[in-house]
Parts: sequence; structure tokens; C-alpha cells
Amino acid sequence: MVLVVGSGAGGSTVAMEIAKAGIEVTVIEKGPIVSTGKAHKCYQPLEPCIDLLNTVCVGGSTLVSAGNAIVPSEKFIESMGIDLSKYFSEIKRELNIKALPDSYFGKGTIKIMEASSKLGFSIQKMPKFINPHKCKPCGKCALGCPQNAKWTALDYLKEAEKYGANIITETPVTDIIIEKGHILGVKSYEKIFESDTVILAPGAISTPRLLQKVGLNAGEEFFMDTFVTVGGIMKDIGFNEEVQMNALIEFEEYIIAPHYSSLLFKQLKNQGNKEADILGLMVKIKDESAGRIEPDKVVKYNTLNDVKLLCEASTKAGAILVEAGVDPKSIVSSPPRGAHPGGTAPIGKIVDRNLETQIKGLFISDASVLPQSPGIPPIVTIIALAKRLAKHIISKT
Repeated sequence: MVLVVGSGAGGSTVAMEIAKAGIEVTVIEKGPIVSTGKAHKCYQPLEPCIDLLNTVCVGGSTLVSAGNAIVPSEKFIESMGIDLSKYFSEIKRELNIKALPDSYFGKGTIKIMEASSKLGFSIQKMPKFINPHKCKPCGKCALGCPQNAKWTALDYLKEAEKYGANIITETPVTDIIIEKGHILGVKSYEKIFESDTVILAPGAISTPRLLQKVGLNAGEEFFMDTFVTVGGIMKDIGFNEEVQMNALIEFEEYIIAPHYSSLLFKQLKNQGNKEADILGLMVKIKDESAGRIEPDKVVKYNTLNDVKLLCEASTKAGAILVEAGVDPKSIVSSPPRGAHPGGTAPIGKIVDRNLETQIKGLFISDASVLPQSPGIPPIVTIIALAKRLAKHIISKT
């Protein structure tokens, strides 16, 4: 039997692929089962000084993703030393990845796209794993889709169950059991789950903490795709109810995408503005791996280069907003936040290219293994790595 710890993008993918191969699989998930529309209730607080978007529930953070499906750059793929091209093609078919029809682009996003083009920025429609036949634009992608219109890990988990996978919920894994360098299973407090093949996929914060308990030097080189949302007033634009991040301006070290944030509204509402009056852009940088995960806290620094990139990209975002018609005197920014934690058990240091640790039979299938920030939403990359890992495990079974 194969044990999979965590049910997000990586855990659900590897569980589905292994179950389809006729191998017994048990998925152990810390969080509860929730409907996609209520996923925002599963956001987990971290340190007071770190605002990191992180959910704990069946399906993980895929439930609160914006449905963005960006393939990483060739440079990033080369940094991993793994060929994932055939898996990207497979994922594109399975998730039906494509840009949404023109009718799903609201007034705010269209104004941003037109302004970007006027300023000479190359802007494209965002590739999405959103079903337009189910989607009713409401602006709630990051809260959990009320219409269940986007792909989430729940889709892969349901497929895994069809092939016999067992999913255990509300069961936090607290320890890894090893003997003479081999995995024997995991523990949830006093309950033991035995297996000689364990795949850790609870995320880049929980994974290194489990590895630290068995003496592995995980938890360093933490990144989180630092981002801010820059926005201002455009009366009655209604951008807050549009499909979010429906367009993309991609640079080497950061991306800019249309994005509404309630944090902007909190700053602007005292001036008599409504949520429907705000137009915004997200600036997401490829932050340096200047952080670490400790047993009882998360530490993250913004380096000088991180600050430089945030300033540079925010300046461009502000120029686009002004060109689009936003009142320049109203433009504000959210504090820096994190969206995609990773790097805490990187390929080449904590795992090999088959994502196996030095503990025989112990693998990792989440963003922990990424050697650096991709600077883009990592779901497609994590799924590709998980598919490759499943193939490797199947070949060894």
C-alpha cells in the first residue's frame, strides 16, 4: 500500500495515478471535507508578521486558486533538471486549459488590457482551468468557487476513489516512522499507518517540519511568491465581481494581472467609495529564497532585490491603472503577502530527481521540492511533477 499525506495538487495527482494503476492507496488529510464555495473558511493564520494564503482542507489550496494555468519558463524547468514536457501536454488536455471566451472579460479587465497595450506592454488572456459553461462571474475565485466551475484537486480525488483509493480526513500526520534508513509509515498522534512507500504532500510548511523530526535538514530556502495588489478608484466599474486574473503581463522576474483585493477597499472606503468602485492589479514577484520554516514559526525576509522588483512592478501597475482611467490620487497598495510557499525540500538537496529523500521509500510531492520560486502560480508544475513521480513509483511496484 502507498500512503499519501496531503490532498492538494500534488497529493491528489499522485494518488489518482497510482490508484488507476491498481495499487492500493490511502490519502491522509489533516483538514475536513468542505464544498468549494466554503473553502475560504479553511484559510489558516500564520505568524502575525506574515500574511501567507494557506488553506487546510480536502483539496488544499486548489480550492481557492484563481484557476490560473501557466507553464513555467524553460529556464525554471532546467533548474530542476527534469523533462516535464509530455506531462504539461497531458495536463492541458485533462484540465481543458484555455483562455475564457471574450464574454467573460468584464469592463475593468478590458480597460486594463487596453491601457497595457497603449503603454507598450504585451498582455495576453490568462490560460485557465475554468469551465465557462459553469462559471458565472462573481469575483469569488480566491474564496472558493460557488459554482464549482474550476478544476480542483477534488476532481482527481474523486477519480482516485473510483479506483479504490481510501481518503481519511481530519487526521493530522504528526510523525514519520523510520528504521535503518527505510520508511515504515506515519503516525497521527498514537494511531499508526504502516507502509514502505510514503509520499509527503501537505505543503511547503508542514512537509519540512515532518522531515526535521527525523533529522533531515529541511525548511531552508523558503519562498512564497511575494505579491501586492495596487489599485484605485474608478466609479462603478464593478471589477470586484469579474473573473479575477483573467489577463497576464509576464516579465522575467514578475507578473502583473488584474486583481481585486478587499484590503484596498478597507483603505478607500472611508472616502465614500464602494467595492464596485475599485480597479486593481496584482504584482507577483519571483522572490528570493530568504526564509525558513522552524518547528514553531515561519521566518521570511524581503531582500533588497525583492523590494526593487516590487517597486518596479508596482510603478508599472500604477501607470497602467492611470492610463485605464483610475484617479491617480486614489491609488494605494496592499502590504506584501505570500501566495505560493515552496522551496523547503528542494530537488538536488533534500530529494533527488525522482523526488525521493535519503530515507528509502519516502517521497515528496508538493511545492517543497521546487528549487526556486517560479514567479507564477505553480499548480500546473506541481501536477506535472506528481504525474512523473507516480510513474516512477508504479514502475518500482
